[in-house]
Amino acid sequence: MTQSRHLSVSIDRPLADVYAFAADPRNLPQWAAGLGSAIEPDGDGWSVETPQGQVGLTFAPQNEYGVLDHVVRTPTGETVYMPVRAIADGDGCEVVITLRRAPGMSDADYERDTALVTADVASLKQVVEAL
Repeated sequence: MTQSRHLSVSIDRPLADVYAFAADPRNLPQWAAGLGSAIEPDGDGWSVETPQGQVGLTFAPQNEYGVLDHVVRTPTGETVYMPVRAIADGDGCEVVITLRRAPGMSDADYERDTALVTADVASLKQVVEAL
């Protein structure tokens, strides 16, 4: 079984606002530091130039359930499934990202990825609450 961590942040904005912002791939560079500075449509998905090379992204279709899942295709051809949920919580919402440990990933790399994704969800909170 794959080791997973659920990284979450409470955001003081309505679910509809958070979902609308986070579901738009064009907003990723504003809060997901690891995904480059520009994102472009590419067929049925999106493409991002990162320091590691070209990354492909495919997102869950728009939905009413707060599902923001996406698949990342790395420059090496590996695919990484990222389950993401936005969940209503009173007048605000909770965003939860499940970070899975890749097979063979070192403890140090898993901790580094955890820190990066934690920073990304903190950035999402900051950006959306400033809207």
